[in-house]
Amino acid sequence: MAPRLPGRLLQPPPFLWASQSINRSNVTIRPFGIRSLNPPKTSRFNVGSDLPVLKSTPTAALERKADTLPPRTGAIAIKKGMTALYDAETGKRIACTVLQLDRVEVISHKTRQQHGYFAVQVGSGWKHPSNLTKSLLGHFSANGISPKRHIFEFRVRDENGLPPVGQAINADWFQEGQYVDARSNTKGKGFAGVMKRHGFGGQDRSHGVSLTHRSLGSAGPSQGGGSRVYPGKKMAGNMGNEQNTVQNLKILKVDSQNGIVVVNGAVSGPKGCIVRIQDAIKKPWPEVVSPSEPAP
Repeated sequence: MAPRLPGRLLQPPPFLWASQSINRSNVTIRPFGIRSLNPPKTSRFNVGSDLPVLKSTPTAALERKADTLPPRTGAIAIKKGMTALYDAETGKRIACTVLQLDRVEVISHKTRQQHGYFAVQVGSGWKHPSNLTKSLLGHFSANGISPKRHIFEFRVRDENGLPPVGQAINADWFQEGQYVDARSNTKGKGFAGVMKRHGFGGQDRSHGVSLTHRSLGSAGPSQGGGSRVYPGKKMAGNMGNEQNTVQNLKILKVDSQNGIVVVNGAVSGPKGCIVRIQDAIKKPWPEVVSPSEPAP
């Protein structure tokens, strides 16, 4: 049997709540519910005609990202392999990666009014219509684009970085000497142990250790959070096949006829993987020259 409450602690029935109200400074406050014991107070240090408005809106968030978002879209490329070029001035051998663009076109746009941010949806390659769903076929046909095998999205700063739908992005989209960021998935290594995956030293080869020389050992429970293993514990598991970004890769050669872009250094992933290249965010933005205007 539930204990009885004193009469002074009993609340009025619910049908009487709407009829009771308390007027405080011309504001009607209903008496039921949880009332804050310490209501927020206006601080004289946080308001004033000479202070800016608090930037806690989506518009202010986009303004803060304006310096780190590229002004134009990137491109989808295929890693063909690595080679080397020789510098004519110093005679040094420079290792480089060959990337090829395959029928890259603009599919659609993402606008701030409809989606909350500006982005360009880009597709590359070709895929047979029978291997696509009806929703994707409708998406391509509505924009007048042939079915694409690979589709990715590139964030841009504002509406000035939204090229027309259907515009082709060729290798001459990038310039020799500029810097780009390359995003791709690393090589998959399969299921790997802790020594290969995380660089553990393993256990002793003697002193009573048998058959567990390369194993993890104790997972370390009871570390203060109870008899459990903390999330994120380094254990054996799938290694590789994770997105990796290599920043500030210099473009050495551009072959617009064959759609080839040669970048300095290595790019993550095996041959034939998909690489997304875009203007480097840690370098000055390149001076874009339209194809109709002659280069200086």
